[in-house]
Amino acid sequence: MSNVISAEGVGFRYGGVPVLREVTLGLAAGSMLAVTGPNGSGKSTLLHLLAGVGTPTEGRVHRDRGTRVSLLPQRTGDIDALPLTVAECVRIGRFRPLRRLRRADRLAVDAMLDRLELADLADRRLRELSGGQRQRTLLAQALVQDAEVYVLDEPTAALDTGSRARVHELLAERRADGAAMVLASHDADESALADEVLTLG
Repeated sequence: MSNVISAEGVGFRYGGVPVLREVTLGLAAGSMLAVTGPNGSGKSTLLHLLAGVGTPTEGRVHRDRGTRVSLLPQRTGDIDALPLTVAECVRIGRFRPLRRLRRADRLAVDAMLDRLELADLADRRLRELSGGQRQRTLLAQALVQDAEVYVLDEPTAALDTGSRARVHELLAERRADGAAMVLASHDADESALADEVLTLG
């Protein structure tokens, strides 16, 4: 089976200092790769390169033309400055250039709000949310996208046991539909859900 996304000898440097060296991987449709390693080992950097946010200093990342990638980065405080409600934030995941949201998009957003128990918070501003509620909102935005590849950086950080289980169910459903997944995680149980584990360090 051909890969929908791959990396060949990928390296990256910040100001001349190597962060990643010689990373090679490939993901087929419906597969999941967990990326583990200590803080500072380059997990987030690798995920950004795979998603196309940055360009490797060495090697190359290949995605088939037209491949849709959904990225969940590690949350920063910047999101709190945006005057968005929970529902507005999740709707962003369904936006397409030069196209208005359709009924199917609105239904997908409503369903995702229900799945992640956010419907009652739909009109709340992001800055009013707890850490776990905010993380579920950003996850909803990422998972509501109709993507071939989901790149998720610490997706269940700050979530309780029930929320983690719901997220894992959604990930399994996306995989069953043929999506490939890369997730960074410090959690051994979560990494065990993947087909392969890449440890950086």
